[in-house]
Amino acid sequence: MIVLEKYKSGNFHQGAGYKFFVPAKINGQWQWHDAQLNTLLEKASIQLGELNSYAKLVPNIDIFIQLHVKKEAVISSRIEGTQTNIKEAVLPEEEILPERKNDWKEVSNYTLALNEAIISLKDLPLSSRLLKQAHENLLNGVRGEHKSPGEFRSSQNWIGGSGPSDAVFVPPAHFHVNELMGDLENFLHNDKISVPALIRIGIAHYQFETIHPFLDGNGRIGRLLITLFLVDQDILHLPLLYLSAYFEKNKSNYYDNLTRVREKSDMLHWLKYFLLGIEQTSKEAVLKLSEILKLKQTLESEIHTNWGRRTQSALLLLNYMFTSPVINIKTTQNICSLSKKAAGDLIESFEKAGILNELTGQTRNRVFVFNKYLNLFQS
Repeated sequence: MIVLEKYKSGNFHQGAGYKFFVPAKINGQWQWHDAQLNTLLEKASIQLGELNSYAKLVPNIDIFIQLHVKKEAVISSRIEGTQTNIKEAVLPEEEILPERKNDWKEVSNYTLALNEAIISLKDLPLSSRLLKQAHENLLNGVRGEHKSPGEFRSSQNWIGGSGPSDAVFVPPAHFHVNELMGDLENFLHNDKISVPALIRIGIAHYQFETIHPFLDGNGRIGRLLITLFLVDQDILHLPLLYLSAYFEKNKSNYYDNLTRVREKSDMLHWLKYFLLGIEQTSKEAVLKLSEILKLKQTLESEIHTNWGRRTQSALLLLNYMFTSPVINIKTTQNICSLSKKAAGDLIESFEKAGILNELTGQTRNRVFVFNKYLNLFQS
């Protein structure tokens, strides 16, 4: 039995000229006496349930998922120092300036890691194996590619400072990682304990960030873990909830709350912060879906009213652009089964209607962006 109010977060151990922190194991029955935590848990659960229910009512909701994923990739990567924005992230690589390609690639890798992890959940449990696969995708060909992609670390890492001796935080030595990650994995799947799912993943996220099992990419994988758990447990049917924006709003607050658990054993405070994030982010996700649906309905209505014989092709193209908001003439030909000239004329009509904006300024190989949609995802 682990009582939150009496929880001891772990101990510092002596390394070679520095101290590292070994967190207490978490796989057990958790209890608490704090009534406010129950209230926050209830509010977060209700709001998350509303998001899930609302998503079920949205027709063809799958077409909206990818931009949610892309936005998460942008923000989660930005926390780690990349500069790519959502409009840049959806562009093909050939349209990215050379000095911006590394950041673009990191965001692209995160998108791939998230998408493939969601697919893998159909065949694999949420496990160290699945997280390692996501990590390998994350670091493929980018900064950190030489830091053991897809493998737990076999050496000491640290956060802040030039080395462990002057670091802000030193995670457990590498020989503790497998045991601690095994405990975390068992906790996520332990059906012999009665710990609410949102409390469970809140504790697990803290624990993952404290173990820091990889040499690089821990923050992004740790944030990904939250969404994967909610989907794995069928709490969310689709990956529509991401806490990166909430954590990024005040990064120092996020890190301070994690540090407070390690230094003061205050898991209670961390969980309140985490549950508040679930509630707020769920509300924002419902509003975002509402805005997207309103935009789609408005544009469809305009097309039905004004586009005459081009209506069917225009609706096909519009529907595609909600999946991929960057388009060119060749893709339009394929989507709508049109000649090159007819596709060009259709895109020109979208331009005149203010739906598309040309990006390159060129007369050939032009690229068009669905800004009205992308603007809804600007953070």
